[in-house]
Amino acid sequence: MKVCILGSGLTALTLAKALVNQSIFVDAVFDVENYKKNQSRTIGISKSNFDYINCNLINISKIAWKIKKIEIYSDNLKNEKILNFENHKDHLFSIVKNYELCEIINKSLSNSKFYKKIKLKKKKFNFNEYNLIINTDYYSLFTKKFFNKKIIKTYNSLAYTTIIEHDNICNDIAVQIFTKKGPMAFLPISNNKTSIVYSIHNSKNNIKEDLNQLIRKYNFKYKIKRINKVETFDLKSCALRNYYYENILAFGDLLHRIHPLAGQGFNMTIRDINTLMNIIKEKIDLGLPIDISVNSKFENKLKHKNYMFLNGINLIHEFFNFERKFDNSFFSKSVKLLGRNTSINKFFIQIADKGMNI
Repeated sequence: MKVCILGSGLTALTLAKALVNQSIFVDAVFDVENYKKNQSRTIGISKSNFDYINCNLINISKIAWKIKKIEIYSDNLKNEKILNFENHKDHLFSIVKNYELCEIINKSLSNSKFYKKIKLKKKKFNFNEYNLIINTDYYSLFTKKFFNKKIIKTYNSLAYTTIIEHDNICNDIAVQIFTKKGPMAFLPISNNKTSIVYSIHNSKNNIKEDLNQLIRKYNFKYKIKRINKVETFDLKSCALRNYYYENILAFGDLLHRIHPLAGQGFNMTIRDINTLMNIIKEKIDLGLPIDISVNSKFENKLKHKNYMFLNGINLIHEFFNFERKFDNSFFSKSVKLLGRNTSINKFFIQIADKGMNI
């Protein structure tokens, strides 16, 4: 069996590692390796996905920083805590730097006889030799030709990311604040470094947001020594209407792009990888061919779940956005009240950990 993966980002590398670990030959086809572009980007990995990666793909414990508690605040309640998530037995999720995760997976793949990199220098390329072609590349010819029908939501916002350096503290609590300008997350990556993700509404209409000033305004526990280079990216969510065309399967952010306020983008991709690998393993165990039926089964299993989950995140965003626009604290007060219920709080934690697979 032979699989072609289009793209060179984190999704492509992680999926390649999952396939190679099952002794499946993988050709990684790309124009440019782009995973080192943004070194301030971090990703949150839920506990169940962290366990899956460590058990089935590669041990990432050395580059992961475990978060034991999540606190959520709102400007409209004068920075009063509205939700508190905690797992007394174990961590809730882990934070890793995007480029560090890419590097550790890339290094492992380079030592595998099942993995080969192919730089696409020409537009014409023979894809007929592959059982499956998995497309993670926004700019590939397949994307433009077969995966252009999608549901898109534009947030009219930019996400600002950076890393702050500060005095040493016990840094295992993540904080999200729904500010007047949009949600800001403080995501610890060590005892003296914390990643910042701030999604600012209508920031496209401004010349430049003073992120340094905003960070200092909403920071209430760090003695900041330095704020590193700020990176920005456009915010929108999208969901493909069709997951595949014949033996070509769309994957990762190409399938579903989500608002970063809940830190679920890469977690959705890991759950997709788990599902895809289970389908492939089942086919192999039964002696059945790896063909278009894999893509069909994958779409049938996940399309409705991913769409529901994406819309759930959009709903949370819209509620807080409505509250922000009209300076009303009704939703924050309602969420705070719900969060006091132990069963509801536990349900929120399970959704964040396992998505729609609870």
